[in-house]
Amino acid sequence: MDVILLERVEKLGGIGDVVTVKNGFARNYLLPRKKALRANEANRKVFEANRARIESDNAERRTAAQASAQGVDGKTVQLIRQASNTGQLYGSVSARDIIDALEADGAKVTKSQVVLDRPIKAIGMHEIRIALHPEVAVTVKVNVARSPEEADLQAQGVDVMAQMFERDNAGFTEDYDPNAEPGATAEATAAPAESEDEAAQA
Repeated sequence: MDVILLERVEKLGGIGDVVTVKNGFARNYLLPRKKALRANEANRKVFEANRARIESDNAERRTAAQASAQGVDGKTVQLIRQASNTGQLYGSVSARDIIDALEADGAKVTKSQVVLDRPIKAIGMHEIRIALHPEVAVTVKVNVARSPEEADLQAQGVDVMAQMFERDNAGFTEDYDPNAEPGATAEATAAPAESEDEAAQA
């Protein structure tokens, strides 16, 4: 379907461009959200008659978005969630969680502005794009951790999962006693020594 864009649409074009899109995309997204008009003769005339007003409204919204961007761009929000030892969350972080965290930090955004292809399902630092306007986008960081201490480490650039993996591997050799008999455990070698001490005291 051919449509006339009423605002800039990423990867499609800018105001006034006539572009060909899939019918479903036009019917389900562009037309109901008033981002485009069907490209027929009547709509072309309507668009041209209102072009100056459409461009002026867009410029005002863009200016407002640029002002809002200063309070959002570069922000880092912290979300504490339960997760497994492999760092996979029990559940996920959604756009709504990010909006709530930003609002608590004094930044107001709407669900449609959060560009989240899929929910966040692992701990770590995640960069999320916030599209405040078709021509104004900023990035925020979402620090997902299991505790405030872990979040602090991640904020400093520490890879918590890599550290945990190294610690788990190191754990296999910590209790090794080079003087022990082959196959003997630390407890087994310590037991006779204790009984000798008791005998000496008796």
